[in-house]
Amino acid sequence: MADERPAFKHTPQRRGLVGPFTGRQLLFAFGAVIVAIVGLTIVTTPLGNTAGGPVFEDPQGTPFVIGPPVEGLRVGDVAPDFTIPLDDGSTYQLTDLDGNPVRLEDLRGKVVAVSFIYASCPDVCPLLTDKMARVQDELGADFGSNVAFVSITTDPERDTPEVLKGYADAFEANLAGWSFLTGSKAAIREVAQRYGVAVVETADGQADHTMLTTLIDRQGVMRVQYLGYRFDEEEFRRDLESLVNEP
Repeated sequence: MADERPAFKHTPQRRGLVGPFTGRQLLFAFGAVIVAIVGLTIVTTPLGNTAGGPVFEDPQGTPFVIGPPVEGLRVGDVAPDFTIPLDDGSTYQLTDLDGNPVRLEDLRGKVVAVSFIYASCPDVCPLLTDKMARVQDELGADFGSNVAFVSITTDPERDTPEVLKGYADAFEANLAGWSFLTGSKAAIREVAQRYGVAVVETADGQADHTMLTTLIDRQGVMRVQYLGYRFDEEEFRRDLESLVNEP
């Protein structure tokens, strides 16, 4: 990693490479960590690593795995593409609402926020999408021209392009800068895994998944990952703008 790359910043719900940071900002971040620990509202206790990524404890003390399951994939690495060539010569592809294949390479030169959702999600997915929609509006002219959002369904069997279009419309997503992607179940599982997102089908048919949102800089490098949906909206916007303004 080049020497001029900004320093690593890590709060319980955010890990990434955006900066530099002033002493006041670092003090504020440290205070936020203390508040989170006392409140026991988010993951705070790293226990080590497994082949599936870092292991954490939730507030009840139950271990679980988050983070990139692909060995060596970490913030600061080149981000995985949405099109994946296979050993047999075939290709996993994710497509947009019009059925067109979308590659991360096509978005090079823009800052990209990648999230995973499904339209029938009863709780956290709508909250995350609503947060992203508000930031979309706050970015003004930068959205679409310098910043792109990509939301990938984890439930492709039910989330047809028509269903995803309705979901996007419900949050007033600007499709000029926000792509909603689907594909085969196998393709989505592969892309999700490469981004550190585990997808689990529940008994009632829900496509539960790790809530992990990734920011990718203009050169295609993973720079920030947010765990959950409670991460700070203003910090999210500032991170996007910081990456847009990088030389």
